[in-house]
Amino acid sequence: METWIVAKDVLLNNYELINYELRKCELRITNDSMKNDNVVQIKSYAFAVRIVKVFKYLNEEKKEYVLSKQLLRCGTSIGANIEESIGGQTEKDFFAKLTIAYKEARETHYWIRLLTDTGYLMKEQSDSLLQDLNELLKIIGSIQKTIRNSTAN
Repeated sequence: METWIVAKDVLLNNYELINYELRKCELRITNDSMKNDNVVQIKSYAFAVRIVKVFKYLNEEKKEYVLSKQLLRCGTSIGANIEESIGGQTEKDFFAKLTIAYKEARETHYWIRLLTDTGYLMKEQSDSLLQDLNELLKIIGSIQKTIRNSTAN
């Protein structure tokens, strides 16, 4: 039985790019090591795919190479740090990687706004990205808060 996970502008089910437009992305997750119930892992990966596509768009269509590289670096780092946190050996290691992921998400927020305000991204493109990014920030922040509360007790 196939399970489809639907997120804003993202349709997920076993890692394989099915269809992509700048504002919409469909992925198929085929990697068995990815847990179906790990929402932050799934959403951060889907967001990273969107960021790679935005990077390609900015390079090929807008001929922008500097700011887009910054966006690519921090936007894909969110998911990479989530993956590292999952493999963390201790709760402290897990929390540290989550904190880095959160900081990279904040930086990504900055670059998306800057690319929009300088005319490289249309407002509707950035609004969609920022909505997904804000959702990731809330999820990561909630996980951090839960860890802080559990270690304080």
